[in-house]
Amino acid sequence: MSPPNLALPPAPPALSYELFPPRTPAAADSLWETIRALESTHPDYVSVTYGASGSNRDTAVSLLRQLQETSLRPLAHLTCIGNTAQELALLIAELLDHGVRGILALRGDRAPSQTRASEQPDERGLLHAQDLVELIRRVEQRRSALLAAGKLAIGVAAYPAKHPESPDSAHDIEVLLAKQRSGADFAITQVFFHPAEYEDLLSRAQRAGVSIPIIPGLMPLTSLVRLRRLAELSGAAPDEALLAELAAVDDDATRRRIGVAATVRLARVALEAGAPGIHLYTFNEHRSALDVLERLDLPRPAA
Repeated sequence: MSPPNLALPPAPPALSYELFPPRTPAAADSLWETIRALESTHPDYVSVTYGASGSNRDTAVSLLRQLQETSLRPLAHLTCIGNTAQELALLIAELLDHGVRGILALRGDRAPSQTRASEQPDERGLLHAQDLVELIRRVEQRRSALLAAGKLAIGVAAYPAKHPESPDSAHDIEVLLAKQRSGADFAITQVFFHPAEYEDLLSRAQRAGVSIPIIPGLMPLTSLVRLRRLAELSGAAPDEALLAELAAVDDDATRRRIGVAATVRLARVALEAGAPGIHLYTFNEHRSALDVLERLDLPRPAA
């Protein structure tokens, strides 16, 4: 007998943030002020990144453990670069032992001296995020009893603008589809500056057979310096009109108001296009993120 065709209630938009480990005691104090402020919004998870080549991995793992003592659910970043496969397997096991149940699997940024031409396969290391997804699933399989036969949530990156090292945007979709086939559960996009970029990514991904949720990664667009730097790193074309508007004012409050309004516009278009939620890159600062949420008025669970 077939199960009844139930009309399921719509899921509320997911909400998540990205944090990074503090580098100084003063930065740690500021970070914990941000963490306490973000707790009040009841996010679904908070991702914790670390530096290039895992430069502050121990601090990141420490922060992940500390977050377990809060109401926040941590999502650990892992990168291929800077680690051997054996080191990554041990780190995945360590994270599981500490109660982490979500991992964002990334290749990671190459050092400036590295190029695709110099990339050589190495049996000790992993070259691509897809390989890391598969490694996580193998470690998970060996620990199914610890997980009560449950499943880790594995996220990966998606690119609204062409990845700087990719031959074209079609290749980025092929890579995303390969990561899905290897066991990825969801994707978070890199920053983007134009609403059409997310809509186009979603359309192209769905046509190619990508079925995992693709969550837009949004940065509060309040810092002129940060906007220019991220545009340079990501290869995404910045919103020149927004840059000019931010450059024309000389006080932080006005810049914040302009940048928050622009971020809210991006978020609303993404949600209307079918985004399952939003992921905010906070840069360990909560005020602009909370301003964005207040303007969006996303439904959140009760305390």
